[in-house]
Amino acid sequence: MLTLDDCDLRGFIPLAASFGTVRYGYVVTPNVDHLIRLHDDPSFRLFYSQASFVLLDSRVLAIAYRMLRGLRLRVCTGSDLVASLLAEVARTDDVVVLIGGSDEQCHKIKETYGLRQIRHFNPPMGFINEPAAVEATLQFIEDNSPFRFCVLAVGSPQQEKLAAELQRRGKSQGLAMCVGASIDFLTHRERRAPVWMRKAGLEWLFRLLQSPRRLAHRYLVRGPRVLTMLPSTRISVRCAAKQ
Repeated sequence: MLTLDDCDLRGFIPLAASFGTVRYGYVVTPNVDHLIRLHDDPSFRLFYSQASFVLLDSRVLAIAYRMLRGLRLRVCTGSDLVASLLAEVARTDDVVVLIGGSDEQCHKIKETYGLRQIRHFNPPMGFINEPAAVEATLQFIEDNSPFRFCVLAVGSPQQEKLAAELQRRGKSQGLAMCVGASIDFLTHRERRAPVWMRKAGLEWLFRLLQSPRRLAHRYLVRGPRVLTMLPSTRISVRCAAKQ
């Protein structure tokens, strides 16, 4: 079963703004790839079950569930979420921790949003399989706690594993967000689909055309598996509230 918070971007911003820095919580943003992983991986289901907020990232899933089961699900994409929180909620002197991305990207975000207290750490490729590298990443986040926001942009399931482990260790305070490639969009390393394609649920096609070799397997081989899961995957929608 997938439990979703009934929030779009405008609905979630006040909740994130009021979350504060005296407790810890984390946000996950399910898409088609995540739904497949939830079906296949019990540990990933555990990461999701412990999340403070579960915000639907995929208009494809929203459209599919409306057509197949009459469910109207609100969408709050990770890229839009990070951009809005940094622009509208984060204050100049708030601590924002960025995990993932290059130094150049970090500098661009700092300049774009006027953040004086951005703390950046980019773990090496494949770090999640190296206990010492995972520990160094967790320690960096904990050393820079409390934070207003911790942006975990190291891909799935790495970011969800980090978020859940931070919760288990109980040393961090602030709101962490598992937001995948959002940093690449915010810093224009990757182009985002036009608004009309996003609204039509075609952002995946735009990304595929931009990077066919990298994304063909994900979208054309792995992705269609979700069609067999939609009828049997139970969806629970809850009214998001302050955790």
